[in-house]
Amino acid sequence: MTDNNSANTASKYPLLAFPHIQLHGVVDDMMYARFKTQLADAPQDGPLVVSITTLGGDPEMGRAMGADIRLLRDYSGREILFLGKVAVYSAGATFMSAFPVEKRFLTRGTRLMLHERSMTSTINLSGPLTTLPAMLKAKLHEIEESVKIQEEGFRDIVRGSGVTFEELQSKAPSNWYIEAEEARDRGLVLDVI
Repeated sequence: MTDNNSANTASKYPLLAFPHIQLHGVVDDMMYARFKTQLADAPQDGPLVVSITTLGGDPEMGRAMGADIRLLRDYSGREILFLGKVAVYSAGATFMSAFPVEKRFLTRGTRLMLHERSMTSTINLSGPLTTLPAMLKAKLHEIEESVKIQEEGFRDIVRGSGVTFEELQSKAPSNWYIEAEEARDRGLVLDVI
């Protein structure tokens, strides 16, 4: 893409040049706090642009920010646009999934990275024998519920795109990196600016 074509694409979306909410770094409690502060300080009317650059972090914080976006959109009817810059990995993609594909944009050279959730856990069995099966069942339930949450997120990411849930599910275990242009061509985002 030439610089002239890039300028033409960017001029179609002038709002994206000045995001109201700009997030960068690890998706964690601190990012969520910055998100809430910037959201409160953003204009109360008109379209809202949210940008993010992240190598990932806590998927539950990504889901929490996404839930706030969904609630704002559903109850106010406000247009909210997503702009991914440079890297939108892991929990950042979880956050992106809260935006419909036609409201998602990436800057040139940006990469998405989609992968499965991971867990590190040690089970220490200690106590009366009759309590041990319950401990194991509790851990199994935690894993099963985490898989359900992961699948919900995968379905949200691909909803309305040319990527199937099954394709994402098959590529996620090995960290699927998607360049901005491929994400656009596959319908995961509306455009690249």
